[in-house]
Amino acid sequence: MPPAKSFFENLYKKYNKRDYAFSDPISLVYLYERKPSDCEIAGLIASSLAYGNVKQIIKSVNGVFSVMGNNLRLYLEKKSPAQIAKDFLNFKHRFTTGAELAVFLINIKKAVKKHGSLENLFRKSTKKEEEDYSNAVYRFIDELNFSVCAPTLTPCTEKKSSFKRFNLYLRWMIRKDAVDMGIWKGISPSGLIIPLDTHMLSISQKLGITSRKDSSMKTALEITSFFRSINPDDPVKYDFSITRTGILKNFK
Repeated sequence: MPPAKSFFENLYKKYNKRDYAFSDPISLVYLYERKPSDCEIAGLIASSLAYGNVKQIIKSVNGVFSVMGNNLRLYLEKKSPAQIAKDFLNFKHRFTTGAELAVFLINIKKAVKKHGSLENLFRKSTKKEEEDYSNAVYRFIDELNFSVCAPTLTPCTEKKSSFKRFNLYLRWMIRKDAVDMGIWKGISPSGLIIPLDTHMLSISQKLGITSRKDSSMKTALEITSFFRSINPDDPVKYDFSITRTGILKNFK
């Protein structure tokens, strides 16, 4: 039987602090926090590159930001697709090549130009009658990709991935507390979905939250359903604190 709400509240009180975000890519997004138009772009870049070794993630995200400069939106607005591709010709992050990163950035450029902001695109992707944002995630990614996927960053939606990194991004943008920035105002956190990685899946299995073994959207929604049952208005509240480095050893 899963722990009571008090167990997760205690973890939240202990770990949900920016002091524990130094090894998380969100720490780099804080640099743009005062300018939402740049922050939402920084968040999508950082979360999309958040796979693999933490040190390499931080290095890669820093590398992208150093090329784009302090004004990320202005960079995308002013640079042509050819210039963006040239700027990142030698970029490499695990399976992500410079060419793929350029496609990803060009897709963001087009989306911002068409919709005004990534926030506007997400708002257009949501429907009031839907309990969670699972279908909104797919609609957003389909529109963002403009028929050209960046498979290691924003995979095509046909695979029905749990889109762990994009759900992480939504947590950063929509929730507001000591860790999450909440720069997208007026969007309910109640529809957010647990960013499901192997760490969260393992913990959820150990705690009796799920018996599923895959990392599909179905599994993410099952785990989210448990957290929604104890915290309906904010089901991903405990994500950051649960997944801090070293916590897993407490559940052995």
